[in-house]
Amino acid sequence: MTTTDALAPLAALPGVAEAIDAARAAMDGLLREPALRRQRGEVRAAARLRSAWASAQLSGVAVVWEEFAPPFDDDEPGRQAQAALQVATEVGGLADTWRRAPLQALARLHTVAMTGQVSDDELGRPRPEPGVSERLTTMADVVVSSEAPGVLVAGIVHADLMALRPFGSADDVVARAASRVVLVARGVDPDALTVPEMGLLELGTDAYREALDAYAVGSREGLAHWLIFHAASVQRGAAFARTLCR
Repeated sequence: MTTTDALAPLAALPGVAEAIDAARAAMDGLLREPALRRQRGEVRAAARLRSAWASAQLSGVAVVWEEFAPPFDDDEPGRQAQAALQVATEVGGLADTWRRAPLQALARLHTVAMTGQVSDDELGRPRPEPGVSERLTTMADVVVSSEAPGVLVAGIVHADLMALRPFGSADDVVARAASRVVLVARGVDPDALTVPEMGLLELGTDAYREALDAYAVGSREGLAHWLIFHAASVQRGAAFARTLCR
């Protein structure tokens, strides 16, 4: 019995394949950086911290880079910054979990983000509203079985989680981190070196929201717009990571 790969046709949307190829080329350039032979651990650590800072910025936390370090203030911006940092620390180690149990990986991301901020009963659990858990399960089944390009799958995971808001807290931080987990799991960024969150910042928060809104519409044009935008953020994130190497 054959099953249909629901994501594969999306690569044929106008401009999407070219954007994915550009992102992969940028990642390949990053992985060829000579400095990685000597400083892979240092670059990974720097990328992790930058991704956390950029994700916090995208969540509206206005903290300058030079001051982004724990302990953070015990207020809402401080808690969001802490959540972004804790989630970024998990990305590199969740690839195996994602490949066999993506819902478990998502639960882990939400748990590390929100421990101490919501009740234990809410950690890693989808919102109880009708349809949320079912849609999350469907998304997980579709993406984990798809043979579409990793950059594309990461974009779908990112946008679907942003649209669904499955946990009701830290959903944007979880969505961006989950997208990076996919890049690691699919071998696009096996060592979690790229910083697509910096790419999103460079492209602009307004453009980010508009691209997500276009995805939510569900039209071919909207899907293509988001996937091209997401691929551009990966491409820029790889270029930024190359500056960390140097």
